[in-house]
Amino acid sequence: MITVTVYGSDGALKKFTAQGHAEFSEKGQDIICAAASVLMINTVNAIDSLTNNSVIAEEKDGFLTCSFPNGIDEEGMLLFEAMLLGLTQIQDDYEGRYLQVVMKEE
Repeated sequence: MITVTVYGSDGALKKFTAQGHAEFSEKGQDIICAAASVLMINTVNAIDSLTNNSVIAEEKDGFLTCSFPNGIDEEGMLLFEAMLLGLTQIQDDYEGRYLQVVMKEE
């Protein structure tokens, strides 16, 4: 299962992490993993390239972390919320069996 954890404090986004594999299908054929990866990586790249937000990101097999050391502005938050919309839709469509989004206060 892919677990996406969103960390915030007082309603402000701090960072998010994603860990695991969906295991919906075999490697290279897993549409859940592909969809989640595209949503998250594209969002990180868009926030970094299209806004004035500072982004620190690291990716390796089955793991992604992204933090915003100076906070995140309205433009960046809109992109992030669009990513969350897509991820929660996947979670809901597959009844949380392959992907789970968790919100945590930090």
